[in-house]
Amino acid sequence: MDVQLLIQVFQAFLTPLIAILAVFIALQQWRTNHLRLKLELYDRRLAVYEEVKKILGIIIREADVSFEDLLKFRSSVTQADFLFGKEVSIYLDEIYKRGLNLRKWKEQYRDYTQEQPEGYDHQKVVDEMHKELEWLTEQFSPAKEKFKRYLKLSE
Repeated sequence: MDVQLLIQVFQAFLTPLIAILAVFIALQQWRTNHLRLKLELYDRRLAVYEEVKKILGIIIREADVSFEDLLKFRSSVTQADFLFGKEVSIYLDEIYKRGLNLRKWKEQYRDYTQEQPEGYDHQKVVDEMHKELEWLTEQFSPAKEKFKRYLKLSE
């Protein structure tokens, strides 16, 4: 009788134990999937930040930017609207627009050996080129600050 009673007690505890174990496994799977999602989001966000550093590096190195580089930048950060808050999308648009402005002023620039079109204002062209180039070359620290909150892994 004691053995029979012991078997019944074990059977009674086995069902809740299996249920608890199943819940534990489900929670661990959920946690693993959640961490994987965070890592994938981090990777995608980091890729956008790397593109920002890349275009700024080109501008600093060349003191210029090609239209092709700007188009590559624009197409590589299109997913930013879905990965970041609105402030990052606005910031990326600002970098793109300022890059286009720099390109425009560089194309208009004429030195003293080149024929200057009628109405050409050399000082204005130089000042505008300088303004855009200065803004763009100062963007490494602001970019890092804007992206920092999205690239933290410790949460």
